Amino acid sequence: MSKINIGTAWPLGSTITKEGVNFSVAAPEADLVELLLFNDSNDSEPQEVIKLSKLNRSGDYWHVEVHGVGSGCLYAYRIVDLKRGEKHDFYSNKILLDPCAREIAGWDLFQRKSTKEISNKIDIPLKGVVTEREKFNFNKYPRPKHPWNKTIIYELHVGGFTKNKCSEVTDDLKGTFLGLMDKISYLKEMGITSIELLPVFSFDPSDAPHGVKNYWGYSPINWFTPHHDFISKTNSLSPRDQFRKFVEKCHNNQIEVILDVVYNHTSEGNKDGPIISWKGFSESLYYHKNEIGDFLDVTGCGNTIAAHHPLVRQLIIESIKCWAYELGVDGFRFDLGIALSRGKHLLPLDQPPIFEEIESDPVLSELKLISEPWDCGGLYRLSDFPAKRISTWNGHFRDDLRKFWKGDKNSTWPLKDRLIGSPLMYKNKKNSVKKSINFITSHDGFTLIDLVSFNQKHNFSNGENNRDGENHNNSWNHGIEGPSTNNNLKNIRSRQQRNLLASLLLSPGIPMILMGDEVGRSQGGNNNAWCQDTPLGWMIWHPDDCDFDLKFFVNRLIYIRKNLLQFFSPEYTPITKKPEDPNGFWVQWHGVKTNSPDWSSWSHTISYSINKGNIGPVLWLGLNAYDQAMNFELPTPSSPWIKLIDTAFTHDDMQPKQIQNQKGIKIESRSLVLIAASEHCKQVSEHS
Repeated sequence: MSKINIGTAWPLGSTITKEGVNFSVAAPEADLVELLLFNDSNDSEPQEVIKLSKLNRSGDYWHVEVHGVGSGCLYAYRIVDLKRGEKHDFYSNKILLDPCAREIAGWDLFQRKSTKEISNKIDIPLKGVVTEREKFNFNKYPRPKHPWNKTIIYELHVGGFTKNKCSEVTDDLKGTFLGLMDKISYLKEMGITSIELLPVFSFDPSDAPHGVKNYWGYSPINWFTPHHDFISKTNSLSPRDQFRKFVEKCHNNQIEVILDVVYNHTSEGNKDGPIISWKGFSESLYYHKNEIGDFLDVTGCGNTIAAHHPLVRQLIIESIKCWAYELGVDGFRFDLGIALSRGKHLLPLDQPPIFEEIESDPVLSELKLISEPWDCGGLYRLSDFPAKRISTWNGHFRDDLRKFWKGDKNSTWPLKDRLIGSPLMYKNKKNSVKKSINFITSHDGFTLIDLVSFNQKHNFSNGENNRDGENHNNSWNHGIEGPSTNNNLKNIRSRQQRNLLASLLLSPGIPMILMGDEVGRSQGGNNNAWCQDTPLGWMIWHPDDCDFDLKFFVNRLIYIRKNLLQFFSPEYTPITKKPEDPNGFWVQWHGVKTNSPDWSSWSHTISYSINKGNIGPVLWLGLNAYDQAMNFELPTPSSPWIKLIDTAFTHDDMQPKQIQNQKGIKIESRSLVLIAASEHCKQVSEHS
């Protein structure tokens, strides 16, 4: 029998002490708490059971210090709540994972099904593992801290980025954090400043119907632990140290690490779901439920986390601090983040306490924070997202750019706002360029090449008879569904990809690029590849599969953006009136004729110039979504016009050069042209 002390409520989870390990967990409704210690990760029976008394309780927390144990100790909990009545036997037989565990063991024999069953037999549970809680070495590997206006995000899946056999990553590291380290140079050469990782919290791959695998990971088992499938089994480093090594490599290459985090729901589902962790400690604490005990769901996953509750907020903030300061992460993107703003009875709060606490915490003040402004319950708060410092995914940018290049009616007027940072979409119009995360594609939906190759989703391989996935994609196959050998069709699809990428990277706001869009990665028309841990959902690397002309174009766009920040990524939303400052820049709208924009429903052209005070235009951008070429008048520049981008041509045919006719330019059908006054083109031209 281990020697024990009462222990302390803080820190949460398991913490190594001079005498052993302190354990602390929130269980406000428990009448009895048992700490279970195990010898082996695959054991079903604990080696020792330590019963906690009222002396081990402080408020809502139960705690104990166990002597003689340390790093690597395996543990779990069992909770007895006498008020549960008939549920008592069922719940008290469930072995529960510590919600604050920083490492998890037991995946080899874990069966999701068994956690749902009523049985007197103790299941083979997941167990917490006692680990160090050291801080990340920021002195040696400081945060890059790119300002928002210099940020370019690349969204990727840790496993899928290197699993392809042609990735040139060794087999033992494919699909892992250590394997991803080998590809950081690829991202750096592109000009990426920040990578946004799809969920890396420990998740349950078996949380999926029809025998498929949960690949994306929006099914958290725990908010503190790196996912076990992303850890190399052949490397002696601990899971936490493997993740740290990855972050260190990113920081050394001036790349930020942003995590897509799932705090809005868990893998435990509704009343029919498994009991793994949170449910067993207090399901009415962690989840929104109604008066008769039903789980309320605005996430599409069976449950919704009650982030308005103080104990739940405490756990979420503790998780954020764990990843940010123990593991070195630079920012977070909150999946269905607006769901966290819901209070009692799921009513939306204008001042949700979770966001107030995150934003007011000085320890978290230097992090990049991003959120989805919608949830599955119909709440959509982009213009008035209830947090001051959190930037939001701008779904309107995605939809309006797609509609314009597809040739939809009534698409020019909304495009006007998107091209200058969407000021009409945000309450703080001056600051909209720091709030708007602009994207054309993301993990959820078509890839870029599929967006211009398919009219309909093709998700049959997901096993749901094509019922899953978005039906309204604003996509266009340009005449033939799917891949084609027709050269004319291939050319227009390539051009449309260039149009969309150019519109993204030449617009104020924070651009995000989806993994593989720069080389034409297709998912075969699947717009919901959440279960596709197959080549369909992986990054492509073989030269025969990659569109290197497109990648060159993306590299060039990023270079232009970085060297002309004052135009394409200003610190504040561009103004549209002549400024008093003679050196200030301002936007002037045009159409095919100067100073005569056409906002009619049938219009498919738009152009604008950026002018410097009274000196005149220094940059001009024209977009033509018609099916025929259009001649545009040009304003008189401050110095001769130089053409920098023309999406009608591949990079072999497109070198910066002075245009012959300084008063007008022809833009081919479904094309975009960027020209700039010569004094602003030197650096860009030298790169070409």
